[in-house]
Amino acid sequence: MTPAQLRAFSATVRLGSVKAAAADLAVTEAAVSLHIAHLRRELGDKLFTRTGSGLAFTPGGLRLASRAAQMLGLQDQTVLEVQQAGSGRRLLRVATSSLFAEYAAPGLIELFAGRADDLDVELSVHDPQRFPLLLLERAVDVAIGPRPATVDASMSCTHFLNYQMIAVVGAPHPLAARTGPAGVAELREQTWLLGPSAVGRAGIVPSVLRRLQIPEDRQRIFQSHTAAVDEAKHGTGVALAVTFAVSKDLADGDLRQLGGPQLPARGSWNLLTLGDREAPPAAAELRRFVTTPRATQAMLRGAGVTAGRFRPAIHVTLWS
Repeated sequence: MTPAQLRAFSATVRLGSVKAAAADLAVTEAAVSLHIAHLRRELGDKLFTRTGSGLAFTPGGLRLASRAAQMLGLQDQTVLEVQQAGSGRRLLRVATSSLFAEYAAPGLIELFAGRADDLDVELSVHDPQRFPLLLLERAVDVAIGPRPATVDASMSCTHFLNYQMIAVVGAPHPLAARTGPAGVAELREQTWLLGPSAVGRAGIVPSVLRRLQIPEDRQRIFQSHTAAVDEAKHGTGVALAVTFAVSKDLADGDLRQLGGPQLPARGSWNLLTLGDREAPPAAAELRRFVTTPRATQAMLRGAGVTAGRFRPAIHVTLWS
């Protein structure tokens, strides 16, 4: 059983066809079919059959699909660790939700990475629903964001920070002069100015939108949460903001907090890793560090990144 064979099978499972797997791997369909044929002979299992609606996997094929992703991820991690050992440096790969990446990650990662001269930290933004899979496939070492609906028994989940999200409008907005909370019907009629965390199902922002039943045609998604809040200052709509990030704007009168049902909303950030025996030492170090007062202060102190710096499409930032 070779890595090439496992990659061919894993791509076929992920993409649903041999043709798509060949295109993804930049090889011929015959090469993918040959790799899968070798696996079938070696394992004594058909792995899958073709049906009118796609591929139907045998129980053994499903088990191999799960194991193949883990084995390939472990291989990539081993190669990385060997290279790091040779260069005298370590790399910690951190996946976060977009909300944490923008508001809390810069202070935390800068402080954590600054404690060790040999440590580089790679930050990538992902849908929190993918956190468990990314960890199991060894694509990342740490995942930070809302707690997933289910946490695999092989993982460690550490809660480290609660936060509050409020609805805000700019001073020119008609709702800014209200003395009481807005009603549900009134909130549904507003234009909602939202950051990238509004896309998806997991997290506090999608939860608030679902509970209030805000229509999609009333939602405007911006490149960053900061950009959405900045737009709200002009009185063009309602934005959802993390309280500690807009405290100065509220004090200065540039923003007004809007009351209403389901508001304010409370969320929490959690750190996920594989178990102690599986997680890299740097991941265990970050898990311990993230609960310290210094780490909390670093996450809450700053302005995060500006709208001009935040680029979800790039996904990777390095601290060293």
